[in-house]
Amino acid sequence: MIEARAPLVLRLLAVPATVAIVLVGLWAAGGLLTNDFALAMLLTVGWLGLAGLIALAIAVRTRAFRWPVLGAYVVTAVVIGAYLGRSVLMDDVVNEQVATAAPAALAPAPTAQSSGQSAPEPGNVLLRTGRFESVRHSATGDARAIELAEGGRVLTLTDFDVDNGPDLRVYVVAGPATAEDTVDDFVDLGGLKGNRGNQQYEVPADVDLDRYSTVVIWCRAFSVLFARAPLQA
Repeated sequence: MIEARAPLVLRLLAVPATVAIVLVGLWAAGGLLTNDFALAMLLTVGWLGLAGLIALAIAVRTRAFRWPVLGAYVVTAVVIGAYLGRSVLMDDVVNEQVATAAPAALAPAPTAQSSGQSAPEPGNVLLRTGRFESVRHSATGDARAIELAEGGRVLTLTDFDVDNGPDLRVYVVAGPATAEDTVDDFVDLGGLKGNRGNQQYEVPADVDLDRYSTVVIWCRAFSVLFARAPLQA
């Protein structure tokens, strides 16, 4: 009874094992070996090709693992290929209604009115602003940290345009963030909503913008610094 079950158990385990091996190799090839995005993509394609040859060799030599290994590899490779291909070849355009603000020095301050008229409503205040600079990929646009009149803070990206890529994130980073090895102390504001257009992100209340003063577009999948925007008060 045990011998009859063992091959089935092993065949079932071959499916997640194959997926895990492909993904770990992908992570090593694209994220660990290089910080150059083009080279990372080339290594990723090379690893998928090598993994495919190994899966094919297993399928030819062992009938019991033919379909678990080969099937798991094909499905994983198709999903990865579709995801990477779409993220690199297609733009994601967003046009959110973003907050606007005047610099703190120009923002009207509420004052008491002896005539009985109500004081003007407080408005949004611009805390910091910066322009995007290309690092590994071309980027343009403005980044602004804004304190909202109703409370809270947001980061807006306007007239924004950066090369698209997989798993792009918006970070605020301590320090100038001029290279990948300097992006170590950061706050993740979330996934990039679109590589083109206007968009807005909430800034947590406990984030010190005097410390985390550089906005970064970061490719988490391949550990690549796409672009940066140093924020100035």
